[in-house]
Amino acid sequence: MKVLVTGANGFVGKNLTMHIDVLDDVEYVAFTRENQLEDLHKLLEGVDCVIHLAGVNRPQNEIEFKKGNSDLTQSLLAAVEKTGAALPVIYASSIQAERDNPYGESKLEAEQAVKLYGEKNNVPVKVFRLANVFGKWCKPNYNSMVATFCHNISRDIEIQVNDANAQVRLVYVDDVCSDFIKTAHELTKGTASAGQTAEVKPVYSKTVGEVANALHAFKDSRKTLISERVGDGFIRKLYATYMSYLPKESFSYQVPKYGDERGVFVEMLKTKDSGQFSFFTAHPGITRGGHYHHTKNEKFLVIKGKAHFGFRHMVTGEYHELFTDGDTPEVVETAPGWSHDITNVGDEEMVVMLWANEIFDRDNPDTFAAPVGIKE
Repeated sequence: MKVLVTGANGFVGKNLTMHIDVLDDVEYVAFTRENQLEDLHKLLEGVDCVIHLAGVNRPQNEIEFKKGNSDLTQSLLAAVEKTGAALPVIYASSIQAERDNPYGESKLEAEQAVKLYGEKNNVPVKVFRLANVFGKWCKPNYNSMVATFCHNISRDIEIQVNDANAQVRLVYVDDVCSDFIKTAHELTKGTASAGQTAEVKPVYSKTVGEVANALHAFKDSRKTLISERVGDGFIRKLYATYMSYLPKESFSYQVPKYGDERGVFVEMLKTKDSGQFSFFTAHPGITRGGHYHHTKNEKFLVIKGKAHFGFRHMVTGEYHELFTDGDTPEVVETAPGWSHDITNVGDEEMVVMLWANEIFDRDNPDTFAAPVGIKE
């Protein structure tokens, strides 16, 4: 399938063409501000579907709304008709089309032009009324609250929140791209759902304050080491967006390191409900640990050196030992009620990754000294 993407250099356009680039069954040709309407005849050769993203949303003069939205759309459709090919069209409209303002009116007129084109040429079309789209590469300090907040917060620039309780409807750019590509396939195959108007889902209804607080928490996590729950849903998408606005000078950050005669201990990441990650080192012959937990569980992974793990049951005195090394990835777990330690039995520094199922609580550490001793 070959698609023509108008506005290919815009926010959604850049993301969409990048999604298409990795697909084997879709290719695109781009129509940008550098093109003239006269170029469309050649660009449309071999095209199966048009994805119309181009438009104006922040002009210097209100009359440009009509010129850049409804007039451009009508000119595009006329150019398609001149080719003699009835091509399906996907139009990226806005929820503003429901409102009585110059921008909304121009988007509504463009929607009507697309639908009329479809009926006139007996060809399927789909109009998407997009909520506020957020994601990587959206221009800050322009027309996106999320883009502006991400840009400013990541650079220690104060943000302005006029009404923290104001509701905003948000849709993620990757969801937009996926829906557009899926719909293009359906329109060209004649399998699209009925109706000419659609909505990209999921749409997230959030307050301005909720968005701002989440972004501040992302930034603060570098100091607290406590990560938000960034693996799913809206927060996953907002976190990815925030990270995309980091200046390259902020691609790294230091974490605290604690050292003594045994080696060093470094905490890397903490989670709110799934523990924390760290690593430690030990010089040859050094033993670390020698304690037990009532509830806490730990996982050790030796990534460099040779280790001896010793375990002793706190009630029965039963002893267990095992050996691991950095050449053979093997996770060693501790069990509650067993004292445990780890000794560097190699000739080089030992490096060990450690995960604990809870964040260390200095006021209630659940860690009690109890030397393991030697095998009896």
